[in-house]
Amino acid sequence: MISRNSILLRRLYPTTIIRTLATDATESTLVKTKRRRTIFTDELNKGPSFDDFVSGKAKDMLEDPLETARKDPNAKLPSWLKVPIPKGKSFHNVKKDVRELKLATVCEEAKCPNIGECWGGKKSEATATIMLLGDTCTRGCRFCSVKTNRKPAAPDPMEPENTAEAISRWGLGYVVLTTVDRDDLVDGGARHLAETVQKIKQKAPQILVEVLGGDFRGDLSMVEILADSGLDVYAHNLETVEALTPHIRDRRATYRQSLAVLERAKQTNSSLITKTSLMLGFGETDDQVLQTLRDLREIGCDVVTFGQYMRPTKRHMKVVEYIKPEKFDYWRDTALDMGFLYVASGPLVRSSYKAGEAFIENVLKKRKHNVGETPRLAQEIKPSIY
Repeated sequence: MISRNSILLRRLYPTTIIRTLATDATESTLVKTKRRRTIFTDELNKGPSFDDFVSGKAKDMLEDPLETARKDPNAKLPSWLKVPIPKGKSFHNVKKDVRELKLATVCEEAKCPNIGECWGGKKSEATATIMLLGDTCTRGCRFCSVKTNRKPAAPDPMEPENTAEAISRWGLGYVVLTTVDRDDLVDGGARHLAETVQKIKQKAPQILVEVLGGDFRGDLSMVEILADSGLDVYAHNLETVEALTPHIRDRRATYRQSLAVLERAKQTNSSLITKTSLMLGFGETDDQVLQTLRDLREIGCDVVTFGQYMRPTKRHMKVVEYIKPEKFDYWRDTALDMGFLYVASGPLVRSSYKAGEAFIENVLKKRKHNVGETPRLAQEIKPSIY
């Protein structure tokens, strides 16, 4: 017999499932409610937490499809994420030079998928990213595989001179200098980087120099020192959209702080090309990416690159989505329409990407010869990476 309570529940909740269980004196009623929508933080929380790292459980957590495919030859990766194994005479010659000159490159340290393309062809057209101030960072971003430590080894005082000498003998036309974050240093390593740029320009003034630097904990006076060092391209990466920054980057790195770095670099030296990079696949929305591009144009940023986030190890943040090449094409076209000087966009594009640097090099040479630049020319140069 159906009780008065059951009838009342059916009237109040006509679309829910009611199950009545008879007992001696009472009835137990279960109401099935609608499950809430999954949001980004749910996906984020599936990844390893701080406690997981401390307890050692992180290494046993589930892997994403990329990690599974690396171990299972029968598992299929999206076709656009497959690249040929680096080979060829030019590639091996550049690799040999790196060893002989005792240079540390991000290309190898970060296992960049474009190393075969950037190190291939003529040496004068090769691109390499040199890592300065050691290989240990004082920050711990959830996407990055670089080693971390609160107190890394002291910088080598001879590194600027040795690096400049090696690069001047290497014969490159364009070089990228990057660095780990060094919050343990009073100036964040700004003077060390500036000295390296100055020495390169003294020994080989024809070489164009790009520096991919940190945020110096928001000390914009250090940005000014680097911007006035004689470099040609000032790069600093936003990495992701504003809403996801606290979850993805180290808490000392903020979205607005990074925008301020790029803005101050341009204010200090208006002839500089400013550049930043965004990774996609963290769960960002189109509206968030579009707002990021608006923020960058508002501060006069010239170049932006888009690439797919690739999880370095299963201890790092999981990939939420593998973005299709068509979507990268969309963001390239959108950014160009907004007035960016150059845009490199594709699943395997990284912040230091050969095609982008070739275009930037061409623009800089035109400037030196007082030849007008044509930003829309950027549309004709599309990275052939998939």
